[in-house]
Amino acid sequence: MIALAGKKAHVITHYSVKGKVLTGKHLKLAVVTDLHNGQYDDVVGEMGTCDAILVVGDIVNRHRDGLELAERFLRDAPGLAPTFFSIGNHERKYEDAEAVFRMLEESDVQVLDNRFVRFRDIVLGGLSSAEYTDQGFSGQRRTEDEPDTTVVDAMAKEPGFHLLMCHHPEYYPKYVKGRSIDLTLAGHAHGGQVQVFGHGLFAPGQGLFPKYTDGFYDDGHLLVSRGMTNSAGAPRLWNPLEMLVVDLEY
Repeated sequence: MIALAGKKAHVITHYSVKGKVLTGKHLKLAVVTDLHNGQYDDVVGEMGTCDAILVVGDIVNRHRDGLELAERFLRDAPGLAPTFFSIGNHERKYEDAEAVFRMLEESDVQVLDNRFVRFRDIVLGGLSSAEYTDQGFSGQRRTEDEPDTTVVDAMAKEPGFHLLMCHHPEYYPKYVKGRSIDLTLAGHAHGGQVQVFGHGLFAPGQGLFPKYTDGFYDDGHLLVSRGMTNSAGAPRLWNPLEMLVVDLEY
């Protein structure tokens, strides 16, 4: 079931998810992706009604200086609900990445950097964006390593509903699919930037005519958010900024 509710800058998109084995338990989860040091005040009220807030990467914007709104979010969110964070590529690539990770460490947010926890009887983990390594003396060319998928295999061995936060939807077919993860939450694609007849035109990591831009994929095992801020230089058309709310029955 999907429902949209317009609230100023963002829409709130509701999804219902059922586990394979139902025990009568429910969780209402706010899913925040691609905040990019942007505004979020119009969705604070909805976040406050949720059992947990899941931040699926890119709370900062590596293309612009400033952490003020990201820092404020990290102060505000844990006061609304338990908040969990997985690492995105903007955290990795931010010019002062040490300041970003220090900000996260000093917050009351639980950072799931290639690790998992148990929360309300679900297995909740984070598959972090891959490390980046500078190479060469001219131009500082950056190469991306493979993500550490140890956490995915470890989660799959645990009993219960397995929920993985993974910023990159393009990681899903290679690193997650077929590994007993019930639901993977992702962002990064920005809804394909420009949508024509419901299809995005471009997404980082996927290129032109991306496969994973928003909504459910793989029979409901992958859920991709459009993200909360347009951080790209290109315009964003027919593609609203959104926060997801997942109503999970397990």
